[in-house]
Amino acid sequence: MTSFGLNAYKGFLETPPLWVNEQFGLQQFKMPPIDVETIRRQPIPNNIRLGHKMEHIFKQCLASQQHYKFLYSNIKIKKEKITLGEIDFLVENTHTNQIVHVELTYKFYIIDTDITEPIHQLMGPNKRDLFLTKMEKIKNNQLPLIFSEEGTSALHTLGIERSKIIQEVCYKAQLFRPYGDSKITISPLNQECITGFWIRFQKFNAPNFKHHSYYIPKKDEWVLQPCKDASWRTHDEVLLEVTIHILKENAPMVWMLKTDGSYEKFFVVWW
Repeated sequence: MTSFGLNAYKGFLETPPLWVNEQFGLQQFKMPPIDVETIRRQPIPNNIRLGHKMEHIFKQCLASQQHYKFLYSNIKIKKEKITLGEIDFLVENTHTNQIVHVELTYKFYIIDTDITEPIHQLMGPNKRDLFLTKMEKIKNNQLPLIFSEEGTSALHTLGIERSKIIQEVCYKAQLFRPYGDSKITISPLNQECITGFWIRFQKFNAPNFKHHSYYIPKKDEWVLQPCKDASWRTHDEVLLEVTIHILKENAPMVWMLKTDGSYEKFFVVWW
């Protein structure tokens, strides 16, 4: 078990939603104002994926404020002994007494401008995690769970009537534009999600990158913004580690401390 530092909670809260209000038939959950200093942090298991760690952070963030009452999380919907899926969160709006089913997603996407349509441009840095696929899975598989016979039964066991529930998504994302393309437009997606850039290995291994300092964050640190306390190394020192990632067809995130004191955050891709 580990207790994430305060900066991880801050990073989660400061990551914008991938869209505002309703898009794609999905209503975005609006996070209430939360003072990060008031969050009662609890240990989070080490041996779970980053997305599941974000679920723990979301839960602890909501438990620290007054606007929503936290009810249930990770409700397994089963048919006999087969798990059909999970309901991420059920929360109650304390102002309206409305129960909200929230599906949480936290992603890191590059923007591939070789593709025309913005919602098709978003993909994981290794090209294996597509935004469109995830969004359709939420619409067609995850949200309909509560309307299934098994979902209705599970909710009834908890004393909750399906008809009293509305459904929303908390879909947060950090987006990375192509290196050198600073005027990119991603409407109807949220421009504020653009956090850094992505670059191919050949361009990273070039003279204009030689003079800066670098740090390769662990995946748990991806949610953070670069900071001066990182163990900064020279370009030559970090290049071998980046090369190993590239040979394994794994795109590493890299933080860069520029000679002018500013920071950049980017992925070096292998493809």
